[in-house]
Formats: sequence, structure tokens, C-alpha cells
Amino acid sequence: MRDPDRAGQDINMYFVYILKSLKDSGYYIGQTDNLELRIEKHNNGQVRSTKNRTPFVLIKKELFKSRGEARKRENYLKRLKGGNEFKKIVEI
Repeated sequence: MRDPDRAGQDINMYFVYILKSLKDSGYYIGQTDNLELRIEKHNNGQVRSTKNRTPFVLIKKELFKSRGEARKRENYLKRLKGGNEFKKIVEI
């Protein structure tokens, strides 16, 4: 059964995303199969790890064909966080 929250979205696509908190200027890296809904949950305080840091803006998103690929990229970006390479990735 299709998820009504994902209407019009390809079911096999996964996003890795980077959010920036407008409260503390910190970054959050995550992955999801429904980017719009996930960002909404972050900004509504429904994600425990970010609820005290709202609001957020989307800095970067990348699309993957499998959750496994997305998780690998998410973990890679988390390892880079704080370093010069990560700074290059999030520069606007």
C-alpha cells in the first residue's frame, strides 16, 4: 500500500540532507525517503535530537537509489563534520 504522504514521489529514492539551525548555526545530517515531511518534522520539534534547535533551513540534499547507499553517504558526511572538507560541502 502506498503511503499518502509520499504521493507523487518515487518510492525507491532516498535523500541525504544537511540542515542548518537558525538558532545555533549548527548542522544536522540525516537521510530519509520523504524529505519534505522530514524537514517539517524537524521544524515542528517532532525530532528528539533537533527539537531544541529549531528552525532549520535545508543547506544540501543528495538523491540515492537505495537506503544503503544513502546511509553510507550520511555516515561519511557525519565523519567529516567539523573538518575542512565538510566546510567546503556546506558553503553556499
